[in-house]
Amino acid sequence: MLSLDYPWLLALLLLPWLVRRFVPSHHQPRVALHAPFVDRLARLTGQTPRPGATVVGNPRLQWFSLLGVWLFLVLSLSRPVWLGEPLEKIIPARDLLVAVDLSGSMETEDFSDEAGQRMSRLEAVKQVLDEFLAAREGDRVGLIVFGDRAFVQAPFTEDLAVIRLFLDEIQPRMAGPKTALGDAIGLAMTLFDRSELEDRVLLLLTDGNDTGSLVPPERAATMARERGVTIHAIGVGDPESVGEDPLDEALLRRITGSTGGEYFQAADREALAAVTRTIDELTPREVQTLTHQPRRDLFHWPLGAALLLSLPYPLLTLLGARGREEALAPSAGEHPA
Repeated sequence: MLSLDYPWLLALLLLPWLVRRFVPSHHQPRVALHAPFVDRLARLTGQTPRPGATVVGNPRLQWFSLLGVWLFLVLSLSRPVWLGEPLEKIIPARDLLVAVDLSGSMETEDFSDEAGQRMSRLEAVKQVLDEFLAAREGDRVGLIVFGDRAFVQAPFTEDLAVIRLFLDEIQPRMAGPKTALGDAIGLAMTLFDRSELEDRVLLLLTDGNDTGSLVPPERAATMARERGVTIHAIGVGDPESVGEDPLDEALLRRITGSTGGEYFQAADREALAAVTRTIDELTPREVQTLTHQPRRDLFHWPLGAALLLSLPYPLLTLLGARGREEALAPSAGEHPA
């Protein structure tokens, strides 16, 4: 799209008319040499007077040339630019950190897929999280896995495809068979400390309780509250099931409640999917965009046109003057008397 940076300068197009209309013409009187004996001198010498100096008026070519030059100069001063299609870039508005439990109990096959086939808790979590993350454009997302210890699988990034790839590769027990819940929250705080965004959310998915973290979960939750981090937790599996490390719902409620988050329980894949949709509503996607419109300056085109248009008339004038000089010069066979 063509645009002018300084369109008001187009008013200068009227300047030549205003000058001609209101500024008096320039007059410079000169003393002329009057020779009344020229005709007699011509008869005595036998020569025929030729045309001499001519007072040149203002031919139309000159007027059109000057007006065209002025038009292009004013157009160039108005700074014409070509505006390209706007380019938009999404600026992250939130840091979302996902912490996934990889303890041994996550390989329990008490979930079913859409076809009714049995699947492990971790496989169900991976499928639902993949769908959840696919709709998080505009967020920076990180991934933490924890078992005996907590590890950063992927730091905060806008490349959601990378997060989904790392998520697909995690397996039960790859971080150890236990559940270091407090250490996972504590490690998350170290990542949030490097964040400059104010909106920070930790999504915690686990099916057990804390089994010997170096940082007690309640203390880690206090650290999260002090840093303005909201923790949402999803309890995966049946909380009534008995085992070595049953799901500690009371602990998860205390952790989430102290940070202003919510605790959800998902006993099957449908419930897990419903929980992620609810969390998506609690933390709606915030989109901030930075728009840039490419600009290409075009002022040199009318400036070049003005230069080219200013050349023909002086050249024609110069050629005409040279032609008149040659016409006035005596021929080779003619000698002055």
